[in-house]
Amino acid sequence: MIIAIDGSAASGKGTLAKRVAAEFGYDYLDTGALYRAVAFSLLNAGANSNKIDEKQAVNAASTLNLLLTQTAEIRTDKVAALASIVAAIGPVRAELLSLQRAFAAAPPSGRGAVLDGRDIGTIVLPNADLKFFIDADLDIRAKRRTKELLQAEQSVMFRDVLAEMTARDDRDRTRLVAPLKAADDAITIDTSKMDASEVLALALSHINRVCPSEQ
Repeated sequence: MIIAIDGSAASGKGTLAKRVAAEFGYDYLDTGALYRAVAFSLLNAGANSNKIDEKQAVNAASTLNLLLTQTAEIRTDKVAALASIVAAIGPVRAELLSLQRAFAAAPPSGRGAVLDGRDIGTIVLPNADLKFFIDADLDIRAKRRTKELLQAEQSVMFRDVLAEMTARDDRDRTRLVAPLKAADDAITIDTSKMDASEVLALALSHINRVCPSEQ
């Protein structure tokens, strides 16, 4: 069983993906963390976020240390902003594509896989058993991200987070390579007025309807 969960930044897709994976004992892959890790590596190497060297970015992707995806250091807004730029580079996406597909094809548990990102249902795993697209109002997402960053003891202001998220949405949705959009057969969930438990319950109801044997 393979479940693809796409969506915008701070929409709740990661939380949902982790909870769905835990519910069924599936393996979970945060594909956005792969791009964040690449961006973090570039920043550490002194990369200029205003002018990314494509060759350097591809090299960072091909030699990526997966342990970086587990560190809190990749969760800053600076890394997120660069990750969005890096994700628009076709050869970088190509480097990471095989890794994501291999994970889904042979999850460590052998039971199933849940992957979240921005192009899982459209590009990475177009034949996934079930696809979700998670979104929410921009202001609400910016408030969620601001709260998250403040709780992580980062110094941020809502207006700055909102501006960066607006720019990031535009990059993600308009890039030529794998733009953020719902797959034609994806189930769309707007989380603007829902908490994490409500989102999970709704997602599980869809999974039960499509794959009752998973319950």
